[in-house]
Amino acid sequence: MVTQNSITLGERLTAPTPKFFKTLRTVVLSLAGVATAIVTAPVALPAIITTVAGYVIAAGTVAGAVSSLPVDFDKLAKQKQ
Repeated sequence: MVTQNSITLGERLTAPTPKFFKTLRTVVLSLAGVATAIVTAPVALPAIITTVAGYVIAAGTVAGAVSSLPVDFDKLAKQKQ
């Protein structure tokens, strides 16, 4: 039986992720991509838009990385059989 305490970080990163966190990761990283396009735009934008986009990039990157860590232990147990 695989438990939270018996799984390593490498196994956790390669283990199946629950559907909610896959969706969250996709949405958040998409927002970070749009924010990156805004920051690197060759046109002059108001400072507030550039500042908010910078925060969205940082938050999106962190949220995307963290949403990769949850594990669907039911699917993982089926894979191990």
